[in-house]
Amino acid sequence: MKKGMLYIILLLLGLWSCKQESSLNTFVFEEGEQEVLFDSLRATKAGADEYGMKQYVMAFLKRGPNRDRTKEESDKLQRAHLDNIGRLAAEGKLVLAGPFISEGDLRGIYIFDVKTEAEAKELVGTDPAIKAGSLVMELIPWYGSAALMEVGEIHKRIAKVKI
Repeated sequence: MKKGMLYIILLLLGLWSCKQESSLNTFVFEEGEQEVLFDSLRATKAGADEYGMKQYVMAFLKRGPNRDRTKEESDKLQRAHLDNIGRLAAEGKLVLAGPFISEGDLRGIYIFDVKTEAEAKELVGTDPAIKAGSLVMELIPWYGSAALMEVGEIHKRIAKVKI
Protein backbone atom coordinates (compact mmCIF):
# COMPACT_ATOMS: atom_id res chain seq x y z
CA MET A 1 0.00 0.00 0.00
CA LYS A 2 2.79 2.42 0.92
CA LYS A 3 4.62 1.59 -2.29
CA GLY A 4 1.44 2.32 -4.29
CA MET A 5 1.05 5.71 -2.61
CA LEU A 6 4.67 6.51 -3.39
CA TYR A 7 4.08 5.76 -7.08
CA ILE A 8 0.97 7.95 -7.10
CA ILE A 9 2.85 10.83 -5.47
CA LEU A 10 5.73 10.48 -7.96
CA LEU A 11 3.26 10.37 -10.85
CA LEU A 12 1.49 13.51 -9.60
CA LEU A 13 4.80 15.32 -9.15
CA GLY A 14 5.82 14.33 -12.67
CA LEU A 15 2.54 15.58 -14.11
CA TRP A 16 2.80 18.81 -12.11
CA SER A 17 6.32 19.47 -13.38
CA CYS A 18 5.18 18.82 -16.96
CA LYS A 19 2.33 21.28 -16.49
CA GLN A 20 4.78 23.88 -15.16
CA GLU A 21 7.05 23.43 -18.17
CA SER A 22 4.13 23.43 -20.60
CA SER A 23 3.90 27.21 -20.29
CA LEU A 24 7.38 27.53 -21.81
CA ASN A 25 7.71 27.61 -25.57
CA THR A 26 10.83 28.04 -27.67
CA PHE A 27 10.64 30.16 -30.77
CA VAL A 28 13.34 30.37 -33.42
CA PHE A 29 13.52 33.55 -35.47
CA GLU A 30 14.70 33.41 -39.07
CA GLU A 31 17.20 36.21 -38.50
CA GLY A 32 20.26 34.69 -36.90
CA GLU A 33 18.42 31.62 -35.57
CA GLN A 34 18.16 33.15 -32.09
CA GLU A 35 16.14 31.06 -29.63
CA VAL A 36 13.65 32.83 -27.39
CA LEU A 37 12.06 31.13 -24.42
CA PHE A 38 8.46 32.32 -24.01
CA ASP A 39 6.69 31.75 -20.68
CA SER A 40 2.96 32.07 -21.30
CA LEU A 41 2.05 31.88 -17.60
CA ARG A 42 4.43 34.72 -16.71
CA ALA A 43 3.21 36.75 -19.68
CA THR A 44 -0.40 36.31 -18.63
CA LYS A 45 0.33 37.14 -14.99
CA ALA A 46 2.16 40.33 -16.06
CA GLY A 47 -0.66 41.35 -18.41
CA ALA A 48 1.65 41.24 -21.43
CA ASP A 49 0.46 41.57 -25.00
CA GLU A 50 2.06 39.55 -27.82
CA TYR A 51 5.10 41.86 -27.75
CA GLY A 52 5.65 41.42 -24.00
CA MET A 53 4.42 44.97 -23.43
CA LYS A 54 1.52 46.61 -21.62
CA GLN A 55 0.03 50.01 -20.91
CA TYR A 56 0.89 51.94 -17.75
CA VAL A 57 0.51 55.54 -16.64
CA MET A 58 3.74 57.33 -15.84
CA ALA A 59 3.76 60.21 -13.38
CA PHE A 60 6.45 62.85 -13.25
CA LEU A 61 6.67 64.38 -9.78
CA LYS A 62 7.57 68.06 -9.92
CA ARG A 63 8.40 70.63 -7.29
CA GLY A 64 5.12 72.08 -6.01
CA PRO A 65 4.30 75.65 -4.94
CA ASN A 66 3.99 74.93 -1.20
CA ARG A 67 7.46 73.97 0.07
CA ASP A 68 7.95 76.40 2.95
CA ARG A 69 8.13 74.08 5.97
CA THR A 70 10.32 73.50 9.00
CA LYS A 71 12.75 70.58 8.82
CA GLU A 72 10.52 68.64 11.22
CA GLU A 73 7.42 69.24 9.07
CA SER A 74 9.33 68.31 5.89
CA ASP A 75 10.64 65.09 7.46
CA LYS A 76 7.15 64.13 8.63
CA LEU A 77 5.69 64.85 5.18
CA GLN A 78 8.47 62.84 3.49
CA ARG A 79 7.80 59.89 5.79
CA ALA A 80 4.08 60.00 4.93
CA HIS A 81 4.97 60.27 1.22
CA LEU A 82 7.22 57.16 1.46
CA ASP A 83 4.58 55.24 3.44
CA ASN A 84 2.04 56.00 0.72
CA ILE A 85 4.48 54.75 -1.93
CA GLY A 86 4.89 51.51 0.05
CA ARG A 87 1.12 51.08 0.37
CA LEU A 88 0.49 51.62 -3.35
CA ALA A 89 3.29 49.18 -4.21
CA ALA A 90 1.90 46.56 -1.80
CA GLU A 91 -1.51 46.95 -3.46
CA GLY A 92 0.09 46.29 -6.85
CA LYS A 93 -0.88 49.70 -8.23
CA LEU A 94 2.58 51.28 -8.17
CA VAL A 95 5.11 49.34 -10.23
CA LEU A 96 8.10 51.65 -9.96
CA ALA A 97 8.99 54.80 -8.04
CA GLY A 98 12.08 56.77 -7.35
CA PRO A 99 13.60 60.24 -7.05
CA PHE A 100 15.72 61.98 -9.63
CA ILE A 101 19.20 62.69 -8.38
CA SER A 102 19.44 66.25 -9.68
CA GLU A 103 18.14 69.18 -7.64
CA GLY A 104 15.91 70.61 -10.39
CA ASP A 105 12.14 70.99 -10.47
CA LEU A 106 11.66 67.41 -11.67
CA ARG A 107 11.74 65.45 -8.40
CA GLY A 108 10.82 61.84 -9.21
CA ILE A 109 8.84 59.31 -11.18
CA TYR A 110 6.02 56.84 -10.59
CA ILE A 111 4.83 54.14 -12.96
CA PHE A 112 1.29 53.00 -12.19
CA ASP A 113 -0.24 49.70 -13.29
CA VAL A 114 -3.45 51.31 -14.48
CA LYS A 115 -4.89 51.90 -17.94
CA THR A 116 -6.24 55.43 -17.60
CA GLU A 117 -5.04 58.81 -16.40
CA ALA A 118 -8.22 59.06 -14.32
CA GLU A 119 -7.25 55.94 -12.35
CA ALA A 120 -3.73 57.30 -11.84
CA LYS A 121 -5.08 60.69 -10.78
CA GLU A 122 -7.13 58.98 -8.06
CA LEU A 123 -4.00 57.21 -6.79
CA VAL A 124 -1.95 60.41 -6.97
CA GLY A 125 -4.59 62.07 -4.81
CA THR A 126 -3.64 59.76 -1.92
CA ASP A 127 -0.08 61.13 -1.74
CA PRO A 128 0.39 63.43 1.27
CA ALA A 129 3.07 65.45 -0.57
CA ILE A 130 0.61 66.11 -3.39
CA LYS A 131 -2.16 67.03 -0.96
CA ALA A 132 0.21 69.44 0.82
CA GLY A 133 1.28 71.08 -2.45
CA SER A 134 4.90 70.10 -1.95
CA LEU A 135 4.74 68.12 -5.19
CA VAL A 136 2.61 68.21 -8.32
CA MET A 137 2.36 65.47 -10.92
CA GLU A 138 2.12 65.26 -14.66
CA LEU A 139 0.46 62.04 -15.85
CA ILE A 140 1.26 60.45 -19.20
CA PRO A 141 0.04 57.09 -20.58
CA TRP A 142 3.03 54.89 -21.40
CA TYR A 143 3.58 51.60 -23.24
CA GLY A 144 6.44 49.60 -21.77
CA SER A 145 7.71 46.14 -20.95
CA ALA A 146 5.31 44.01 -18.91
CA ALA A 147 8.43 42.64 -17.18
CA LEU A 148 8.28 45.75 -14.96
CA MET A 149 5.54 43.91 -13.06
CA GLU A 150 8.28 41.70 -11.54
CA VAL A 151 10.52 44.55 -10.37
CA GLY A 152 8.84 44.88 -6.96
CA GLU A 153 9.42 41.24 -6.01
CA ILE A 154 13.00 41.34 -7.23
CA HIS A 155 13.63 44.58 -5.31
CA LYS A 156 12.48 42.98 -2.05
CA ARG A 157 15.20 40.36 -2.48
CA ILE A 158 18.07 42.77 -3.10
CA ALA A 159 17.32 45.64 -0.67
CA LYS A 160 19.06 45.29 2.70
CA VAL A 161 17.22 48.29 4.19
CA LYS A 162 13.49 48.85 3.94
CA ILE A 163 12.55 52.47 3.25
